[in-house]
Amino acid sequence: MSIPGFEAWLDSAQGRHVMAWEQALLDETVADIFGFNALQIGLPQCDFLRTNRIPLRQLAGDTGAVHVRCELTALPFASASTDLVVLPHVLEFSGDPHQLLREVERILIPEGQLIVLGFNPHSLWGLRRLTNRSGNFPWNGSYLSLPRLKDWLKLLGFEVDRGTLGCYVPPMDQEKWLQRWHFMENAGRRWWPFAGGIYLLRAIKRTHGMRLITPDWRKNIVRAKALRPVVHKESNGN
Repeated sequence: MSIPGFEAWLDSAQGRHVMAWEQALLDETVADIFGFNALQIGLPQCDFLRTNRIPLRQLAGDTGAVHVRCELTALPFASASTDLVVLPHVLEFSGDPHQLLREVERILIPEGQLIVLGFNPHSLWGLRRLTNRSGNFPWNGSYLSLPRLKDWLKLLGFEVDRGTLGCYVPPMDQEKWLQRWHFMENAGRRWWPFAGGIYLLRAIKRTHGMRLITPDWRKNIVRAKALRPVVHKESNGN
């Protein structure tokens, strides 16, 4: 998925600020997730799985330096084969985000984890998107609100584990202004936690109706006792 203006944005003050926050948060989040297969979909310029200890970590996308090049709405992975999927700013720039989530749900194992990074429309960043007509990243996306994304995930059988918001500073174009407004990071987390410019949402795939069947030892004991031979005493006829 080629996003217009993304490469230039990564080198901007905004891009460095957002990526630094996201990378630090992902480094902490994925470090304690275990399994056999982990997958990052999109944004090959950022390694959001670098601290994860899953043996096979792959990067998939439809363009760029990826391990698997594919259509994101038709992932070439077996069903129930992946323990962790990271979606960094993919849904809001996808032509069919519903299908992409369905594919992610398909390839995740039961109890597999999904981590989504997105721009929050209910923030200063979302407000600037409404007034910016440049057509470049990140203003050319269809931002998904957290409640809407949670509804989509619940319909697919996911349970939202936890979410985090950050980047409360206004989306200034220059580094010096981002630094001057840095005090808003602490103020935002305290006074308006819902208005962070970026969110991380973590969800777990739940498979309802599955239960572990174990031998019923108590019934076996009862059954064994029931089959035990009984010795009858013969009467002497007296």
